Amino acid sequence: QVQLVESGGGLVQPGGSLRLSCAASGSIFGINAMGWYRQAPGHQRELVASITSGGNTNYADSVKGRFTISRDNAKNTVYLQMNSLKPEDTAVYYCNAGIRTTMGQILSRNYGDYWGQGTQVTVSS
Repeated sequence: QVQLVESGGGLVQPGGSLRLSCAASGSIFGINAMGWYRQAPGHQRELVASITSGGNTNYADSVKGRFTISRDNAKNTVYLQMNSLKPEDTAVYYCNAGIRTTMGQILSRNYGDYWGQGTQVTVSS
């Protein structure tokens, strides 16, 4: 069984910084892309940033230049460094990853889709 455990959320003033972490644990045969999504009250969940196993990154326009996604493949961990935070960044942030957990997935070259439990980020003065 695989778990994604997030940490690092909290309350921060506008202009401040936070660093989110998400560690995958369990029976893992490989991890494909990893990413961060967020969902604010009354809004749909949206992609914030993603990173491939090779390190290629993608960002939502609203966070470009302020957020940086990175990963440590040896630790099965993805990070989201958030700088210059704005009140509109307030949301629950979710970690997502494509993970292989079975020989069947290795043979079929497929990945399962896994989500973390979410961590609250609140930007307010």
